[in-house]
Amino acid sequence: MKVVLFTGGKSLRLPGQSDEVPKPMITVGYRPILWHVMRFYSHWGYRDFLLCLGYKADAVKSYFLRYNEALSNDFVLTKGGRQVELLSTDIQNWRITFADTGLNASVGQRLLAVRRYLEGEELFCANYGDALTDAPLPELVADFERQGKVAAFLSVRPRYSFHMVSRDPEGIVTDISDVHGTDLWMNGGYFMFRREVFDYIGEGEDLVAEPFQRLIDEDQLLAYRYEGFWMPMDSLKDLQDLQALHDSGAQPWAPWLAGEDGRQRRPSGRLHLPG
Repeated sequence: MKVVLFTGGKSLRLPGQSDEVPKPMITVGYRPILWHVMRFYSHWGYRDFLLCLGYKADAVKSYFLRYNEALSNDFVLTKGGRQVELLSTDIQNWRITFADTGLNASVGQRLLAVRRYLEGEELFCANYGDALTDAPLPELVADFERQGKVAAFLSVRPRYSFHMVSRDPEGIVTDISDVHGTDLWMNGGYFMFRREVFDYIGEGEDLVAEPFQRLIDEDQLLAYRYEGFWMPMDSLKDLQDLQALHDSGAQPWAPWLAGEDGRQRRPSGRLHLPG
């Protein structure tokens, strides 16, 4: 199953970063957040990636063309430096397609632009290149296959605390409540699609607005509620929080890292499957 990643966007809320690289190439630790997203999929066996490039496409291409696994893995050096024996590997078994999908294209149009590279794929995953989670991907994919719907995505709680306001027609406030005390959920990415999704996307349209409404009208869109770790990189504070988690060694988005007891990390929250 292929994984489509939207990597062509700019970031207007990360000052000093977006001028040099596209948002998904901003580093957490010493690897781009895009690498962390790809490593998550790779851990679960999804290693055929399709990158939808746009802004600063050359930065993404150059990173992988020059990738040296010895710089990010333990290794043994012998023969006076002429031979390197890797003790672990990152991307050796990845297959990555780099596709130029336009400088200012929306997510929906980027997906349409790579349709030809998805021939023969009845199911595929897709995602933004800048949000991390520890959701149990195999359970999501298995249930999506079982449900037979056209599209699905991970639904998460808002990370930030803010107040929801209700008012009457005269403007009198009738209620103020913290968002964490409500049943509000948001789109967290981590999409799963059938090929039929292309029939719902029109020229010039984004992915979520018109296409998703058509799917909703036909009962073809699923949302999987997940109460565990999910964090985007939408602001400088998000980047700082992700960096702090990385530096602490926690990295909840990294199930490939064993815990102190040597066991694989488990999801940090409950996944609600429909039905």
